[in-house]
Amino acid sequence: MPENVSANNPSSVVVGIDFGTLSGRAVAVRVSDGAELGTAVHHYEHGVISERLPGSAERLPPDTALQSPEDYREVLRRAVPKALAAGGIDPARVIGVGIDFTACTVLPATVGGTPLCELPGLAGRPHAYPKLWKHHAAQPEADLVNAVARERGEPWLARYGGRISSEWQFAKALQVLREDPELYDRADRWIEAADWIVWQLCGSETRNVCTAGYKGIHQDGAWPSRDYLAALDPRFADFVADKLAHPLSQLGGRAGGLTAEAAAWTGLPEGTAVAVGNVDAHVTAAAAQTVAPGQMLAVMGTSTCHVMNSDVLADVPGMCGVVRDGIVPGLWGYEAGQSGVGDIFGWFADTHTPAGYADEAAERGVSVHELLSAKAAEEPVGGHGLVALDWHSGNRSVLVDHDLSGVIAGMTLATRPEEVYRALVEATAFGTRTIVAAFEDSGVPVTDFTVAGGLVRNPFVMQIYADVLRRPLNAIGSDQGPAVGAAIHAAVAAGAHPDIHAASRAMGEVRRGAFRPDPTRADAYDELYAIYTDLHDHFGRGGSDALHRLRRIRNEAAAS
Repeated sequence: MPENVSANNPSSVVVGIDFGTLSGRAVAVRVSDGAELGTAVHHYEHGVISERLPGSAERLPPDTALQSPEDYREVLRRAVPKALAAGGIDPARVIGVGIDFTACTVLPATVGGTPLCELPGLAGRPHAYPKLWKHHAAQPEADLVNAVARERGEPWLARYGGRISSEWQFAKALQVLREDPELYDRADRWIEAADWIVWQLCGSETRNVCTAGYKGIHQDGAWPSRDYLAALDPRFADFVADKLAHPLSQLGGRAGGLTAEAAAWTGLPEGTAVAVGNVDAHVTAAAAQTVAPGQMLAVMGTSTCHVMNSDVLADVPGMCGVVRDGIVPGLWGYEAGQSGVGDIFGWFADTHTPAGYADEAAERGVSVHELLSAKAAEEPVGGHGLVALDWHSGNRSVLVDHDLSGVIAGMTLATRPEEVYRALVEATAFGTRTIVAAFEDSGVPVTDFTVAGGLVRNPFVMQIYADVLRRPLNAIGSDQGPAVGAAIHAAVAAGAHPDIHAASRAMGEVRRGAFRPDPTRADAYDELYAIYTDLHDHFGRGGSDALHRLRRIRNEAAAS
């Protein structure tokens, strides 16, 4: 810690940095009460690399989602100094830095931490780049990971609801091995971006218990065995030992201090405490004061991640994972999620809204989303005669199948854009209800439901969720939940608070009962939810393989 600041000084500040899908943001937060003093956003130059690598004319395969690590460094160089300047903050007041990342976003690197895509001659190799969380091209590898685990009776599989996602570490690494074995061999490290950026900040390689448990199949102190890995592919036998295994660090711990180089990037004092890395949804629990058992938090943005602590250990179908100490030390942390939520709304608004709607939105001075929400809110529940399946980016929970795709049933020539928009919003709410039901049916009670993320600002969407779930929704008190959560962890790492629970009480904020269900609408949604469940099980649980066949036909056509 810099010599001229104190963890106990009420004017001390911590900085949280949230690395998202399209941008990174930094927020400066006062450690005494969580007041947000300054914020800045930096949009990634390369965004999501899904069509072509930078400087290349060759199209990437379907379901590819890559990123540029230099975009992450630029967040440190640009967003952090701007956040301090926006708050008029003397950098000498900053005692800690915390980060969170989308996950599983993972990359191959050298033993010194250099991403392979930055090595001479490798910029044209897709598998040398970080694979973003929504890189779903490793579904065949995920199918193999699951099939072999079931055949061998691997005990850890139940901790992930019976299926490992194509989004997680092992499927993505196996894809690299199968499709570019030379590059796989050149990777000394296979590391989550959350841990890699901490490495960039403090010069020390660390691995956090959160990503190791949820994304890396680390359970009860062990990774999957060498025999299991060899059964996947003999060349994969030493994957854990050679590229993944590393001592794990507890959340809220101190990873190290800012190096001179990182201090120059951020404008912060050299030696400033750097917290152990974390995942965006999991770190938000501290900011939303949802760290006690039974308090489910839904972080709603392009996708939704559902996280919850519990003192109950159970096998919950379709969970992304249950990990001891995965959200806060001392409790079992559960994670579930939906791969597409805000992305689905954005896709529809951008590609299926008539020009006249855009003109009307401009005349009213609102966004197309706001216009569609206002029009849709005028309709009664079920008035559109539609039910949709929210699988446009596959299904993360509870089916764990990214070869599924979206469905809209009930359309007629009279169907209007706002009706389809409403059906898509309802579909995501039904998906969340399915997840909550999976918890409670498995003996893991959900006593409290809190929402965070950008979609909280849309009251139309939130009201639908309250009605569909038949329960009040609490709302996080900050628009910068992940970044504030990262800052809270930084305060613990710097010694300003004794643990995450205490820091959450002091620095977090939540509005209780911000959205309450209407009993009449809730009753009407029960009937629609029953139809959603029928379609969900028909297309997702063996009634028909039509969606899988369509995905295969599309991929074969794209490859020809």
